[in-house]
Amino acid sequence: MMNTATSASVELLETLIAFPSVSLKPNIGLIEKVQQVLADAGIASTLAPDPQDASRTNLFASVGPEGVPGVLLSGHTDVVPVEGQPWTSPPFEATHRDGRIYGRGASDMKGFVACAVTAMVAAAKRPLARPLQLALSFDEEIGCVGVRHLLRRLEGSLPAPYLCIVGEPTLMRIGTGHKGKAAYRALCCGQAGHSGLAPRFVNAIHMAGDLVASLRDVQQELAETGPREEGYGVPYSTVHVGTIHGGRALNIVPSECELNFEIRNVSEDQPELILERILQRLTERVARDAVHADAPLPEIALVNSYPSLNTPEDSAAVGLLSSLLPPGTPCTKVDYGSEGGLFKRSWNQTPVLVCGPGSIEVAHKADEYVELSQLEACDRMLAGLLDFLCRPGA
Repeated sequence: MMNTATSASVELLETLIAFPSVSLKPNIGLIEKVQQVLADAGIASTLAPDPQDASRTNLFASVGPEGVPGVLLSGHTDVVPVEGQPWTSPPFEATHRDGRIYGRGASDMKGFVACAVTAMVAAAKRPLARPLQLALSFDEEIGCVGVRHLLRRLEGSLPAPYLCIVGEPTLMRIGTGHKGKAAYRALCCGQAGHSGLAPRFVNAIHMAGDLVASLRDVQQELAETGPREEGYGVPYSTVHVGTIHGGRALNIVPSECELNFEIRNVSEDQPELILERILQRLTERVARDAVHADAPLPEIALVNSYPSLNTPEDSAAVGLLSSLLPPGTPCTKVDYGSEGGLFKRSWNQTPVLVCGPGSIEVAHKADEYVELSQLEACDRMLAGLLDFLCRPGA
């Protein structure tokens, strides 16, 4: 039988799944539901919307004493699309089966959001020595976009948190780090011409091919001699080309080609320096091509980025979270990004950890689910956190 907290978390999760809060679409209905749950417990909350679209918004709430560093629970409310996926149950309707709750966002990461809101309600009834705080964001899935508005709103308005827990799915293991990410768009320009005279013209797709080759050269160097950070599935910085588009017809030399690529860096690397190496390899490669030697290099623009996260395993923050979890709970590095790096950049002295219910292995897929046992484990951890926050001198 579930305990009272988990019953409340499950009920709220069922409600949250029903909101189709896909990235770039409104999440205001979900946020207003959370606001009402908090208000019913006497907890005020504030919104930090997208300046261009108030239907997509962040939420911040705090319960407990003011002017004291608190513990911040962070979660995102957006989910990835479901179109084209072979779901066997309605994606925006919670389905109970075999000790699991199925639905889009069940694992990533409305399960944690439900547990965190339930913990806030419980905290309102406790004599807290430090506040418990909640940050819910929008559009995390497309590059941690929404939380940036919230961080600007909070700047200077409250003490830096004592600890920040980002509730991405880790199977309730302690995530101490993730790589940073920088996403780039490259526009390669050439000269249109008849393909019968192709060698006379700069081929934009060929230029893009040279860029791809340069990216792969640097990737090989990073794999062989770059800094390593054990704990990741790939323990070094990576370079990846995601999309490429160019050309209008086979008999026309293409004048434009666009490709999008990313750099995911371990904490010792800087994406700006990796990009410099890529451009140096490209310059050397193009200089050896008689047709392309005088052609302009691609125009490369930074589209989005977030910093890496690396919290020492021997830190007091890890010790605290370990004390709230079953003995032997391992530390891990997560192979996805999170808002944790942005929180760390805003509050440099605040330790940030990633810990939440569910598995990233089922996130973004059809029939995404979270185990009921994972929700129970998260509720137990948060109940222990409330006990800690009530201790004098905590």
